[in-house]
Amino acid sequence: MVDPLIPIVVVMTMVALLLVWFSLVMASAEGAVARVTRSSLNNRILEVQTGADSQFVKMKQIDRIHRVQRLVSDRFATAGSCAFFRIVCNIVDGALVASGADLLGVPLWGSVLAGVLFAFVIGVISVLVRPRSSGASKPLQIMLRHSRIVSIVSWLTPFARVNGISTSKSRSELSDDEELEKIHLDQGRAMIDRLVETDDFDPEISEMLRNVLTLSETLTREIMVPRTDMICIGKDEKLGSVLKMFSRSGFSRVPIIGDSVDDLVGIAYLKDAVRAVAFNPAATDRPVESISRDPLLVPESKPVDDLFHQMQRQRQHVAIVVDEYGGIAGLVTIEDTIEQIVGELEDEHDRTQKLEPERIAEGKWKFPARASIADIEELFEIDMDEDDVDTLYGLLTKMLGKVPLVGSSAVTHGLRLTAVDSAGRRKKVSTILVEVAGDSGIEHDERHEQRREHGGEHDEHRDGEDNGRQESFAD
Repeated sequence: MVDPLIPIVVVMTMVALLLVWFSLVMASAEGAVARVTRSSLNNRILEVQTGADSQFVKMKQIDRIHRVQRLVSDRFATAGSCAFFRIVCNIVDGALVASGADLLGVPLWGSVLAGVLFAFVIGVISVLVRPRSSGASKPLQIMLRHSRIVSIVSWLTPFARVNGISTSKSRSELSDDEELEKIHLDQGRAMIDRLVETDDFDPEISEMLRNVLTLSETLTREIMVPRTDMICIGKDEKLGSVLKMFSRSGFSRVPIIGDSVDDLVGIAYLKDAVRAVAFNPAATDRPVESISRDPLLVPESKPVDDLFHQMQRQRQHVAIVVDEYGGIAGLVTIEDTIEQIVGELEDEHDRTQKLEPERIAEGKWKFPARASIADIEELFEIDMDEDDVDTLYGLLTKMLGKVPLVGSSAVTHGLRLTAVDSAGRRKKVSTILVEVAGDSGIEHDERHEQRREHGGEHDEHRDGEDNGRQESFAD
């Protein structure tokens, strides 16, 4: 006679195996739903509509895709529902095995141990089989295959949503793959943090990887050379003067402007200027507008990674940044974008900036360009009374009415300020020589004060601003 408990144990075993399969399906869907994009679903609908299948088959496939679209619209709630049922299945599996063992006469401690071990083995199988990796490789196919089951699971777990409300409403402003991209960025940062914890991973490489992940979050306005630091050249300047300016500034690309900085004509390249005058000395009298090239214009809100790819694709090393009103906001080079990854780039011509004043002779000092005016006043025992500028560089810029280059000089308050050195890849003035001016310098200073009283300085500053602001970079 057959033991009546045997059929019950067989049924419980079959149910346990079914729950194991269901648990693996939930794990696979949990991994797949985080990687299915809205754009891939839209493309799949187009493929179905243009396919050779019958209308009935097309409608079934499109209906399945629509179910996946609803699931993906709130991917976090869907993944939570799958995780919940996966855990519940593992727990029920352990309980069924423990109950079956108890029915077969196994002691209580043995039944509990059998249930725990079985649940543990199922968890290990889930890791070894790696259903989530399967979901990562073919996420769309897995979601389409199990869309009905996942929909039922999601409907049975409304508590998986935040406060019972779909999180898709709070993320509705994200278009297509933006939400998925954010997930991948977070996963990338977490992976880098785990790699850094190992002793054999270079910290510099980890920093570069972090910088790569933040490129999409950095805007062009954050890395550009601002309009006030730009060095420009007027369109009527001669090529001979342009070559001298290239030599003094150390730049190889300079914007050409008309009446103002916003009146952009083009970009002057050092190579074009040299090519024009190398075998034709008479060409030095030609206007720089004759070698002008069309500039690349980019918005200041453009992400740095998109900017880099655009400049790489169009083979441009310099771009003019425009603001929302169409005015010139600044200038950016491809080196600026690379520096966001690898750090500061300098060549053999770049020099580092000295941070401490250096005495040259009696009444003659070399100061860092960013030295405070208060330091100058204390050292030379004078009162400059300059409230609108704070640094020595700002004072020299104010006196000249334009961005100073190496060799630029001005006299104020009985002191002669001369830009004598530049540093860094941007060739910005780094050292300024401050010395007591002679009689001619004092007379020049007095004439300058008289012009300022009569409003002449305003005109000088406006003309200088239009003809002197830009910064480009040497090759």
